[in-house]
Amino acid sequence: MQRSKSPPIIFVLSIDTEEEWDWSGAFPQQNADVNNVALLPSFHAHLGALGVRPTYLVDYAVADCPTAASTIRTISAQQNCEIGAHLHPWCNPPYFGPATDESSHVVNLPKEQVSQKLDVLMRRIEEQFSVKAKSFRTGRWGIDSNVLKLLTNVGITVDSSVYPFYSNDYFSCLGAPSLPYWPDLNNPLVSSQQRDIFELPVTVGFNRPNFSRWNDIHTKFASPPYSWTRFNGIAWHTHLLRKQYLCPELSAPKDMLSLCETVINKGYTVLHMYMHSSSLLDNNNSLLGNRNAYEFLSESITEVITTLRAKYELNFCTLSEAAEKIQQHPQKSTK
Repeated sequence: MQRSKSPPIIFVLSIDTEEEWDWSGAFPQQNADVNNVALLPSFHAHLGALGVRPTYLVDYAVADCPTAASTIRTISAQQNCEIGAHLHPWCNPPYFGPATDESSHVVNLPKEQVSQKLDVLMRRIEEQFSVKAKSFRTGRWGIDSNVLKLLTNVGITVDSSVYPFYSNDYFSCLGAPSLPYWPDLNNPLVSSQQRDIFELPVTVGFNRPNFSRWNDIHTKFASPPYSWTRFNGIAWHTHLLRKQYLCPELSAPKDMLSLCETVINKGYTVLHMYMHSSSLLDNNNSLLGNRNAYEFLSESITEVITTLRAKYELNFCTLSEAAEKIQQHPQKSTK
């Protein structure tokens, strides 16, 4: 296959590095299990062989566990990754009572609670890994002005909490740019002139290029009064319309590659893949990789990268590295 003559494509892999548990149960607090971290050294070696420079967005449960923290330090010492921060409110002190589905989303917490939890998380990461985290993602996605301003206060320069074309009962990212941008501190879903913190969304889209239009259709048929038609399911199976995620837990390699081709043809110069460290363990939480999860995810990532690399020049970056490169060559958002 002849390589494209297009400019290099920035490729980012961010990994929410966190505890594992059965999501059908209660949110864990002080007694969180982080056994999945033991798989990260071999997984990191696999990624390194592919050229990937992952960003490990570490939450408090991992940073506070001596064994897990030691493992992350060993990986970090190789200097081919980045250690960022990931805030899971339910297992990040101080605690303000049992976590609920609503309070598990950072954007639903009072500002003062977020501030206290964020300070504890940032301090623990610096204590354990001798780094000041510069990149961040909220637990369970979503961002608002309060959280964004708190991030700037603690020195975060790159956020990745925007989940394009997604909304639920607790937050919405609908209407946010799908390409990296400088978010408005008072409305993080729109771009602005501030230059303190950069937003680098994950790559999500559809198998058709006009993402905004098709998202409107997909969203309309996802809830009453139109959901009874099962249009989205029928559209998926017939390939009429597929919502696709650059995430090996949610999309098969062929769908991730389809998404990559679509966004590259739309002019994207960055691909942002994402996953959770907890999905490396066999579990019931991953849509696809719940059996032989480690092998499944490793093979999926390999297939995507090797296929892309045969056609495009890939520039592997951490979140902060990607943000710096993108800021040097800004790109207009596309729909």
